[in-house]
Amino acid sequence: MKFSSELAKLDCEVALERLGGDEELLREVAGLFLDEYPMLLRDIQSAAMSRDAEALQRAAHSMKGSVSNFGADVVYQAAFILEKKGRAGELDSLGPCIERLACALEDIHPALVMLARV
Repeated sequence: MKFSSELAKLDCEVALERLGGDEELLREVAGLFLDEYPMLLRDIQSAAMSRDAEALQRAAHSMKGSVSNFGADVVYQAAFILEKKGRAGELDSLGPCIERLACALEDIHPALVMLARV
């Protein structure tokens, strides 16, 4: 698999390794994540607005687990911070954390689209 500069935002070698080198499976997983992540982001935003720590922890954990397949560390870390805040019940000042996550997802979106089509 040839990696473009856009795909460099993801660790495609790690992703392929985690999927046993199966490029077709990697394309499929990328497509599924593209479909899933907007809903997970909305779940995170909704949980923050309703001050539901458990829902925040759960949605952020799901996001973190899903994005870990791609070696996208910035997204992973942003989701992990939100997961920890949910677990600890720290529901004040979540806006910047959610914005960081949304921006990181926006940044990797083109690479995921390319990966899903490779």
